[in-house]
Amino acid sequence: MKAIRTPGGLSFRAEPRALAVVAGLAVLALAAAVVLIGTGDFAIAPADVVRTLAGSGTSAQDFIINELRLPRVLVALLVGASLGISGALFQSISRNPLGSPDVIGFGQGSSVGALAVIVFFHGGAVAVSLGTLAGGLATGVAVYLLAWKKGVHGYRLVLVGIGAAAMLTACIHYLLTKSSLVDATRSMVWLTGSLDGRDWAQVWPLLALFAVLLPVVLAYGRPLRMLEMGDDAAHALGVPVQRTRTVLMLAAVLLNASATAAAGPISFVALTAPQLARRLTRATGPNILASACMGAALLVVADWAAQQLFGESTLPVGVLTGMVGGAYLLWLLVTERKAGRI
Repeated sequence: MKAIRTPGGLSFRAEPRALAVVAGLAVLALAAAVVLIGTGDFAIAPADVVRTLAGSGTSAQDFIINELRLPRVLVALLVGASLGISGALFQSISRNPLGSPDVIGFGQGSSVGALAVIVFFHGGAVAVSLGTLAGGLATGVAVYLLAWKKGVHGYRLVLVGIGAAAMLTACIHYLLTKSSLVDATRSMVWLTGSLDGRDWAQVWPLLALFAVLLPVVLAYGRPLRMLEMGDDAAHALGVPVQRTRTVLMLAAVLLNASATAAAGPISFVALTAPQLARRLTRATGPNILASACMGAALLVVADWAAQQLFGESTLPVGVLTGMVGGAYLLWLLVTERKAGRI
């Protein structure tokens, strides 16, 4: 552990290994982003991608990169980072590695909100995004209130969330049966989770919300670390337990809902990114920055793999993360059971 003091008089503690992991993951995410930008029917070498991003490319390269491919990659980076942070917050608040928004119902709530807009109102992209945010927030409030009993215990939050996820999944199927063929097709495309066709209209709202919420989450990093020791210990150390938990859960729900609004329900990134980040840093606490960089790297690499590893067929990235994440979830359950934690 190393203490770092800023010129303004603020100080914080950082572990050299954790800082190295964050830097390495950030470099990996950016390098993968450059490779992904150059991938497609019109292949562009990484050096030419960097040159074009710096403003020295040809007119054709400038159009392909800055107008067609860069927005998609930026959405992938922001969605992956948002899901990574959201998963880290939920896992720390619940003190449970299964405390992920796509396991405890928040992702399903966002999907119900989006499908309700598609099926009942035939809304466009903006309306679907607003419905996604509303569904995620409503689910977050409902799960929080149902899990409340003189406070919110981690395992109670997870159990209530799993029950909510089952009910909301049934609602998703119900909405699909009530939709027309056109709306059902549109809904299924959205439910797979995809980065296809993403442009600057998805980048700016996602970036703005991420820029607002990241400093809030980082400011609550120390109280969250104390909260992991239990409510009584955190309260004894002067942490406003319920306010901290409420603010961080709201931030986590908004991050997950905004990511879902931008790219659809990308499963298992929020579950795996914090766990992998913690194993690399070997540090206690939520590992916010490491989880963000891990989530961004995972989603960009997954999008590249979905485009390149299946021949002529290009998979939506949500399909690939679901397959890999499902295998990871089974491994996690077996590991937790052997350790006696479940």
